[in-house]
Amino acid sequence: MSRGTAETLKGRRVLVVDDEVYIADALAMTLRHVGFDTMTAFDGRSALETAAQWSPDLLLLDVMLPDMSGYDVCRDAIEAGTDAAVIFLSARDEVGDRIRGFGVGADDYVTKPFSLEEVVARVRAVLLRSHGPEGPPAGNVLTFGDLVLDDDQHLVTRGGTAVDLSPTEYALLRYLLQNPGRVLSKAQILDHVWKYDFAGDGGVVESFVSLLRKKLNAAGPPLVQTVRGFGYVLRQPR
Repeated sequence: MSRGTAETLKGRRVLVVDDEVYIADALAMTLRHVGFDTMTAFDGRSALETAAQWSPDLLLLDVMLPDMSGYDVCRDAIEAGTDAAVIFLSARDEVGDRIRGFGVGADDYVTKPFSLEEVVARVRAVLLRSHGPEGPPAGNVLTFGDLVLDDDQHLVTRGGTAVDLSPTEYALLRYLLQNPGRVLSKAQILDHVWKYDFAGDGGVVESFVSLLRKKLNAAGPPLVQTVRGFGYVLRQPR
């Protein structure tokens, strides 16, 4: 990551939520060391109260909390109006667990055990994607059949019907629309959408493609197709 990017993210607020105090403290200390402003919470209700008062840019959120699940915390925070990005921390790495996390609005999902360096990299990547200074170029409209992505309005429609996408789903669709008919590998998608500066987890891509497909398919024939062993491609159904 460039020095300019590090300076851009300096001072961004990260709320670390984990009932294991030593994990929360280690994460908070590491993030402070690289320039983030951090606070900690050890249960769901405290996390929601702190988020409402402190307005963090990102929640680093354990799934298993003593009073409520991290999924519920994420949902309640979004319903309360937070625009914070969310990264889940969990010992469970089944596809269904990831999809549930992304389905309630999370931007990433990190499985335990993890390295502190990896968490820092993912925090930076998510903040750059969801709150970064470099937005999509103005006046850019991408189309594929009846699918339209309008960057000016930050709006996606299919057959004239609006499709509600999370920031990560929007970025994934945008990359596919920039490369219609081209098979994109998981590694390419991770590099361009997640902007990881390490070997990221392809399971994240699978989960987000599944969510994106479900939303797009509700308004028309399937457009995002799997090329087994190679990746994903945006093309008209045969």
